[in-house]
Amino acid sequence: MAQKVKICETILRDAHQSLIATRMTMDDMRPILPAIDEVGFYSCECWGGATFDACIRFLDEDPWERLRILRKEMPNTKLQMLFRGQNMLGYRHYADDVVEYFVQKSVDNGIDIIRIFDALNDIRNLETAIKATKKMGAHMQAAISYTTGPVFDIDYYVNYAKQLENAGADSICIKDMAALITPTMAYDLTKALKEAVKVPINLHSHYTSGLASMAHLKAIEAGVDIIDTAMSPLALGTSHPATESMVAALQGTPYDTGLDLKKLDVVRAHFAKLREKYLENGLLSPKVMGVDANTLLYQVPGGMLSNLVSQLKQAGKEDKFEDVLREIPNGRKDAGYPPLVTPTSQIVGTQAVFNVIMGERYKMVTKEFRGMIHGDYGRTAVPVSEEFQKKILGEEKPITCRPADLLEPELEKLKQEFPKEYLEQEEDVLTMAMFPQVAPKFFESRKNKKYGVDGKHADKENQVHPA
Repeated sequence: MAQKVKICETILRDAHQSLIATRMTMDDMRPILPAIDEVGFYSCECWGGATFDACIRFLDEDPWERLRILRKEMPNTKLQMLFRGQNMLGYRHYADDVVEYFVQKSVDNGIDIIRIFDALNDIRNLETAIKATKKMGAHMQAAISYTTGPVFDIDYYVNYAKQLENAGADSICIKDMAALITPTMAYDLTKALKEAVKVPINLHSHYTSGLASMAHLKAIEAGVDIIDTAMSPLALGTSHPATESMVAALQGTPYDTGLDLKKLDVVRAHFAKLREKYLENGLLSPKVMGVDANTLLYQVPGGMLSNLVSQLKQAGKEDKFEDVLREIPNGRKDAGYPPLVTPTSQIVGTQAVFNVIMGERYKMVTKEFRGMIHGDYGRTAVPVSEEFQKKILGEEKPITCRPADLLEPELEKLKQEFPKEYLEQEEDVLTMAMFPQVAPKFFESRKNKKYGVDGKHADKENQVHPA
């Protein structure tokens, strides 16, 4: 029996992360938050992912303060975040006590739904975050990193979904970060998951390959409960299907979202002005607005492509781009077919660049690639051959335990080592833990503003800036 489809709106996080490198400021968001709150979205994804890093690295904003403002301005909408399991929002595995503390503080400051994923679909890397989310009483959405390859069939995903449900997931997200899911697969996979598990299913896909709207529609026909979309001014390209278009497509059908296109138009008008601003100041590049069907050939997410181009440019080897793209599937096969998403996409891509530039495979091996073969990131879907392990690790044996089992508790140490002159809130310890290189500069700037070194800042939060 058909049911209303729920919408998770991504305009405040993944849409601008995908199109303008997460540079949307609080001043750009704030005037429209009450109107977003009125629409009646199932949830608004507005925090986590790269927002934390971008806030302190580029925008001189406190990410915790951003969350508190979002909570205050959108009291009726569930606030959702993206969380990289044992990595949290940083780029290494953290001890369990830090992961638990981060989840606690996220919920305390206003998060309702935590979408947790692991790049290798290794459930051991999700266990601590899942338990912590359940303990805090928040909604725990477990995400499956979707990819294709020899073992990634419907049985693989159904088996993983059952594990996630048994571990306590309140809902399950098919996270298609590289825009690889076809409409037929979206239908078949959704149908199989709906039969295998009792919790709601959410489809998240990017538009990079041009398939996402069709995939969404077929998943809806198969019974998907929630879809991720983005308001049209920052939709399509490497972002997501357009919210208004999906709402219009479902109107008058048994799947009708019940959302009002007039209310959506108020929100659209605000972001249409911002889109113009981002095009003018160069934040929004026409390059990321189109469809790149090459994604389907090489399974390379959009952000990874731009990384490869810049690495080759620095080496003066831009002519080797196609060779590197062809090398990526080889490296992925050698490494046990990891899904290509942060951080595995960067690890496999950078190693492919070295393999091509050196003219010999694995003549030079990056620390991260070696770490992946050593088991530092978790268990790969396909076991890495012993012969290949030996080639990369020599006589050293890979680890087989959950990587975080090797980490000592570190929260108390992080609290003790935190520079007291910067401490304004308990959450600062977590900011420092995740970004130890960037955080001190941000804290220094925040302190200067507070003590009037930059007097202009004093009433900045109370101004409404025209978009």
